[in-house]
Amino acid sequence: MHSTSRLIIGISGASGVRYGVRMLETLRDLPVESHLVLSKAAELTIAYETNLKVAEVTALADVSYPVGDVGAAISSGSFQTLGMVVAPCSVRSMSEIASGVTSNLLTRAADVVLKERRRLVLMLRETPLHTGHLRSMLSLSEMGAVIAPPVPGFYANPETIDEMVDHTVGRVLDLFGLDSGKVQRWGEETGKVRPLRG
Repeated sequence: MHSTSRLIIGISGASGVRYGVRMLETLRDLPVESHLVLSKAAELTIAYETNLKVAEVTALADVSYPVGDVGAAISSGSFQTLGMVVAPCSVRSMSEIASGVTSNLLTRAADVVLKERRRLVLMLRETPLHTGHLRSMLSLSEMGAVIAPPVPGFYANPETIDEMVDHTVGRVLDLFGLDSGKVQRWGEETGKVRPLRG
């Protein structure tokens, strides 16, 4: 394995680019090299949902790639990584990954992660879901992907959207054995979480 752990971050055009941005910010404080690919639609969503420029988002990553560069390092299984998170993941990107018929670097990199039996986490942002979506999710789960919609955990009594985003990002990083220090864990003394009474 490469001396520095690497994690691929894909940001698709679904609503919720804040999750991908916060993931990149969080990884800067961890011993992990971040490799970023943004879809074209993600660039539009960044403009709609944040005050950030695309260049500011790509600057958060250690390495970033154009979505059309299907020959980039992350398109090869020989390039070792911990895996990949797509945050957020659109239904279109999910469907391409599920079919194995990929059209850009984001979905190609995810396909490579699956074929190498590395961890792929898809933060799917869509609701409600029809049967076709659910079938694609089942197919991906059977292939080893983790479907992790960004559903907030209210047991931590979050007071801000940022707290909800941090908790969700931290729980996704837990799936890679990475402790962000941002998760209020059930059963641990935090001053905010109280056990349920029977």
